[in-house]
Amino acid sequence: MVKVLVTGGAGFIGSNFVRYALGAHRDWRVTTLDKLTYAGRLENLSGVLDDPRHAFVKGDIADVSVAAPLVADADVVVHFAAETHVDRSLMDAGEFITTDVFGTFVLLEAARKNASLTKFIQISTDEVYGSVAEGSSRETDELRPRNPYSASKAGADRLAYSYWATYDVPVVITRASNNYGPNQFPEKIIPLFITNAIEGLPLPLYGDGLNERDWLHVNDHCRAVDLLIERGTPGQVYNIGGGNGIANIDLTRRILALAGRPESLITPVADRPGHDRRYSLDTTKLQTLGWRPATDFAQGLAETVAWYRENEWWWRPIKTEDPAFRRYYEEQYGNRRS
Repeated sequence: MVKVLVTGGAGFIGSNFVRYALGAHRDWRVTTLDKLTYAGRLENLSGVLDDPRHAFVKGDIADVSVAAPLVADADVVVHFAAETHVDRSLMDAGEFITTDVFGTFVLLEAARKNASLTKFIQISTDEVYGSVAEGSSRETDELRPRNPYSASKAGADRLAYSYWATYDVPVVITRASNNYGPNQFPEKIIPLFITNAIEGLPLPLYGDGLNERDWLHVNDHCRAVDLLIERGTPGQVYNIGGGNGIANIDLTRRILALAGRPESLITPVADRPGHDRRYSLDTTKLQTLGWRPATDFAQGLAETVAWYRENEWWWRPIKTEDPAFRRYYEEQYGNRRS
């Protein structure tokens, strides 16, 4: 059996990868390590918690006593665990540095002592490149993060690279564009806007709505990570993009149309500080290994809207019963109407 440790495996992308990995590889035993902070939920792992090839460990990647033994026992580490939301990083950057940078350091220190480790997949983000006025970011481009979240991810990205260069840890770094799909916590734009539309609530759109993002279905991301475990070259960076660049205002209109709600629900709010205007990735390097995004964006978005319609049990308690979410939402949007 191949022993795979997935950090942050109860989060959005991590949980989708855990389910994908167990389905695609009958010879894998997957251990999920997750702190179960607000966005990490055992509900995301429903259907695999009882799988005999899966084990769940509640713990913090920054806790050496918990994380190090798990890394020592792994053949492959896939490191998703991170604080990820830009808006929250603007409120409290400290948690992002602790988890994203120091937590990654703890894992890498354990990894360099594991001689049998075959891959350490460091999950980074396209946001480390900063705003891209034109063209698409390549893996060799300068990193110019412009907010505490992307800076923390850039720090972890380069720290991971240093452990390959210095200690020969078999690190492969991925930089993916914005993910979407099922089980995404309703603070990010797509699940927030879908669930608000379902509830008939305003959709708080930043600024003029012309900020552009490239959207990647989470299943395509999982396929790319799987391929890089097999074929990725240690010490290398690989961009993972969906090729679906769209302005936020156009995305919002698509969501409203799919939800059958009027565009009058669009509510402009003051832009957030340091809001990157555009991201775009050149994925030529990954494509040479045989990967292509398989999910049509129109179809994937429609299926995502349908998933939130059909799974209100998953998201409605978060939005209506969790006082921490309500406080966050009010602080983030309550006094920002343009």
